[in-house]
Amino acid sequence: MATTVRQPRRRREPDALNGASRFRRWSVPPLSVLLPVPVVVIFYIYPFISMIITSFTNTRPLRTRGEWVNWENYQTIITEPRFRDAAKHSLIYAVCVVPLMVLLPLLLALLVRDKVSGIGFFRAAYYVPAICSIVVTALSWRSLLQEQGPVNNWLRSIGLIDGAIPFLSHPMWILVCAMIITLWTGLPYYMIMYLTALKNVDRSLYEAVEIDGAGAIRRFFTITVPGVRVMMYLVGVLTTINSLKIFTEVFLIGGANSPVETVTMYIRSRIQDPLYGSLGEGTADSVLLFIMTFGFIMLSNRLQAKAEEQ
Repeated sequence: MATTVRQPRRRREPDALNGASRFRRWSVPPLSVLLPVPVVVIFYIYPFISMIITSFTNTRPLRTRGEWVNWENYQTIITEPRFRDAAKHSLIYAVCVVPLMVLLPLLLALLVRDKVSGIGFFRAAYYVPAICSIVVTALSWRSLLQEQGPVNNWLRSIGLIDGAIPFLSHPMWILVCAMIITLWTGLPYYMIMYLTALKNVDRSLYEAVEIDGAGAIRRFFTITVPGVRVMMYLVGVLTTINSLKIFTEVFLIGGANSPVETVTMYIRSRIQDPLYGSLGEGTADSVLLFIMTFGFIMLSNRLQAKAEEQ
């Protein structure tokens, strides 16, 4: 009588598991979500809540938390002309820089998008300002813009000016020079982002509008801009945040006694003195800066939503 050998039954793997997921422990996905939570709470949420609480106190630097003063710090800041001037300079900076930072990198990306001989060298050369230290860049520009610097000497040599232009002492020129430095260092960074977005735009769309007789400007507004609209919104938000908290460029161009003061420079001056500074007023100013930035982002979000509806 023949006997049959029973083969051991193999456990059937779930159909959803394949590749590396077959060897992954069940605890890996929850841990990958839970492990960053303490980091976010300790380094982001707790400092933010502590900042809001401190803004309602008369705390001094290097001291324990002071007494509760309700809205006194906010009333002091809002009614102070120095803060209003600082907020005005930051808003002017953002209004001027954000549109240019959204548009110019896109034009630069269109310029280096096509694969032609030697284009890799130009892409690398355009990206050099983005990898340079902002401090080194600002100090280099400061040396160029001095009254006896190369820029003023060159303008005098060609007869455009008689006296030196006060690039480093006049409030308007300090803001303009700081904007130029911001644009010069930010253009290549956002150019890379636009190059990535342009790769997702279908080339056949350009060919279709070319057959219809569309020129370069029409192709730009009908194909390119709608194709990279999401990236333009992202660049606008990032640039708005960086512009409203601008510090390094203005501080290094104008110096420690700069006639131009932004909101972040005002915050520094409020909390710098360990004896007479006011940490409560400085944190209240930080809260107001957060509200300004959040308001700009919400406005951009609303405009983006209306553009998508149309």
